[in-house]
Formats: sequence, C-alpha cells, structure tokens
Amino acid sequence: KELQGMGIHPDIIVLRCDEPLEEAIFQKISMFCNVRLDCVIENRTLPILYEAPLMLEKSNFSAVVCRELGLEVPAADLTEWEETVKRIKERPYHVRIGLVGKYVQLHDAYLSVAEALRHAGYAWNTHVDIQWIDAEEITKENAEDKLSGLDGIIVPGGFGDRGISGMIEAARVAREKQIPYFGICLGMQIAVIEFAKNVAGLTQANSGEFEPDCPQKVIDFMPGQSDEIAKGGTLRLGAYPCIIQPDTLMAKCYGKTEIQERHRHRYEYQNQYRETLENAGLICSGISPDGNLVEAVEWKDHPFFIGVQYHPEFKSRPNRPHPLFYGFIGAAFALSQKKD
Repeated sequence: KELQGMGIHPDIIVLRCDEPLEEAIFQKISMFCNVRLDCVIENRTLPILYEAPLMLEKSNFSAVVCRELGLEVPAADLTEWEETVKRIKERPYHVRIGLVGKYVQLHDAYLSVAEALRHAGYAWNTHVDIQWIDAEEITKENAEDKLSGLDGIIVPGGFGDRGISGMIEAARVAREKQIPYFGICLGMQIAVIEFAKNVAGLTQANSGEFEPDCPQKVIDFMPGQSDEIAKGGTLRLGAYPCIIQPDTLMAKCYGKTEIQERHRHRYEYQNQYRETLENAGLICSGISPDGNLVEAVEWKDHPFFIGVQYHPEFKSRPNRPHPLFYGFIGAAFALSQKKD
C-alpha cells in the first residue's frame, strides 16, 4: 500500500530476509501489492555470496523476470556457477596472505582486491586467509616477525606517504625470503623503490610523491606533467594497452602478448633508471605500445615477484580469476605445501 501510495506499481517484489519466509507472507504481499504470487521472490542472507544466483533461481527468478519483460530467451544454464559454488564449499586447503596497506582498519577499502584473492583461491581449491597488516606498524627491526608465517604478500594501491616505509620493508622481506609478492599500482612503485635502494645501489631512491626533493626519483611525474596541474588532469584513468615481454612470468600468467588493463594513478616508473635497474635484475615485463611507459616489473630470481601499474582486481570474477591473482595464489599455495 505504501508503494502504491507513492505511485509505484511493481511487477516483481524481492524480499530481503535472514530466515526462510512462511508461505502466508508471500500470499499477503501478493494480494496487497497486486502482483502475481510467483512474482514475490525471497532473497535470503547466505553464508557464501555467490550462492545468491542459485537461491534466486530456485524461485524461477530469471524466468519470471523474462516473462514480465516479454523476453523470449533460452532458460538459464547455471552449470558453471553450480560447479563454482561446489568448489567454494569443498576447498580443503588454506593459504595465508598478508595484505599490507594503510587503510586496513576498513576492510572494504580493499574489497575488490580481497575478492580477487578469494576468486583465485576458488580455482586452487584453497581458502585465502587474509591477514590485514597495517603498514605503519612495520619497521626494519620488526618486519620479519610481522610477516612471518605468510604464504604471500600483497601491497595494493593508495596515495600519500603514510605507511610507505613499512610497505618498502614488506617488499624487502618478500624479496629476500622468497615469499610470493604482488604489488598493485602503489605496490608496484614500492617494489621499484625497494629494489633500487637495496639491490641496484640507488640508496637515495624514492618517489617524487613522497619526497619531492629526492635526488634519485625512480618514480615521478612523466615529462609534461606537473604537480601544479589539477589532480584529475594528471591521472591516467581507464583502460590502456600493454605489451608483455616474452619469456617472463607475466607472459606465463597471461598466455598472450598484448593486454588491456584499467589504470588509476598519477606517478610513473622513470625511464632514465630502466637500464640501471634491469642490469640489477628487475625486468620491465610490461611496456606500453610506444615503449615509453613501464606497466609491469618482475624479478626473475623469485617464485613470484610482480608489480603492475594498473588494477587487475577490477577484471576478476569468481568463476574466472584474473591471471595474475591466479598466478600469485598458485605460488602462495606451492609455498604452503612445502611448509606442510
């Protein structure tokens, strides 16, 4: 009645609930809202989010929607989805992934990254137990203790200089202890800075974002950019192509030579340091088609050490994990099995 009083005349009503509803509830809502009985659909809270489509389909949700919209389409085939949910429920293994960030008190700040990790875990039949690690609490003295027992370390995106030294220490521990490392956007820049400082001999290396007067800016604005430009004008946003270099871990993960990935960042790997860092062992494994921008780096003497300038988490799906997340969790899983 309230809906009709507002001028809203629904054809289908979806009921959010924590427990199964009695049949009388459906009948009452159908009568008072003047909709067909089968157009009142129950949407219960579930322990696994990805069970929701299967639950809705038990109420013939897709058939009802298509009928009401006058669409003539084949019946829904949820075989692949059913297999995915079955795999989620039956995972026998666990891996521990340390997510090192500056916003870890609010887990939703990294929701896309966390879900992408779980998607890859489904494919490897393993639970991904995320350890939320505050980068500000990591120091050179306690880094190994803080990160002990992990099967993988991921440093996601972010802006600003808070927690940066802790992230650099996390990248160092991952590199030195052969723990799989995955750096996304800021996490890639962290990997470059750490490698420059501790391997390539550029002891004053940093980013122009964190230290504007740094004498060795391995990360900074590209020529033509300026901090004086309105922030939106300096961001690289949206999908950009990337050429993957042959015989790299990136090539093994993707299985192709050209990709498109989504970006949201401002600072870039500086080309004048490419030769120095590559000679020290940091491979530029993903390059823009014009050869001007480094989109991905990796270290060959490591089971999995990759940093990418873009955001692969946005393209991950529960039944199709992103290739890099799949490779990262695969490397973490292999390490966990060695421990056992």
